[in-house]
Amino acid sequence: MTNSVQRRAVLAAVIMIAGAALTYLGKPTAYLADQIGKPDLESLFPKQFGSWRLDARMPTVPPAPDVQAKLDAIYNQVLSRTYVDADGDRIMLSVAYGGDQSDGTSAHRPEVCYPAQGFEITANMTAVQRAAGGTLAVRRLMSRLGERNEPITYWVVVGSEVATSGIEQKLAQMRYGLRGLISDGMLVRVSSIDSDMARAHAIQAGFIADMAAAMPNQARTRVFGELAL
Repeated sequence: MTNSVQRRAVLAAVIMIAGAALTYLGKPTAYLADQIGKPDLESLFPKQFGSWRLDARMPTVPPAPDVQAKLDAIYNQVLSRTYVDADGDRIMLSVAYGGDQSDGTSAHRPEVCYPAQGFEITANMTAVQRAAGGTLAVRRLMSRLGERNEPITYWVVVGSEVATSGIEQKLAQMRYGLRGLISDGMLVRVSSIDSDMARAHAIQAGFIADMAAAMPNQARTRVFGELAL
């Protein structure tokens, strides 16, 4: 049995045990968001930081009605912006926040929702990058639709825990559940149009680091979770 198979088997066993514990203790009824407050995405994310500024010339294209309906059912707030730097590089930022982090949130992960829109995921890996003196675990993808190549970096924050996989997300939900809390969650995605995946991910890493450095501590924790040292 390979290490990855063993790891999945252990995680599956942990989830089963945690699920049984939650069933025994009863379903949580207290919302974490009621204790720490719900963020305002529009003010939480700065419009200018480092060499990046909001590109007001790029219009925000709303999702298709069926996609919007699904977003509204899962999330309380959604933010979409495009930033540009002094070199003309552009980054698309997409953020979705839900006060009730449920299993349905995992369906909106880019590796799931992009193929649902016709994209092919040609690369999918985890990575660790520097941010505000700490490290952030992220997932990096390469997506393609016809001639459009869109490298993606994203992460999910469950309460204050970062999850880069559906299993990690579920475990974080259960840890809060064992404390009697229904966690909130935020999915943060940055992407760009570039056929050079390595170049794009490097620029995205710089964008993320600059954004983290520009945020006050409380806002940074909501967006990036508890950064590892």
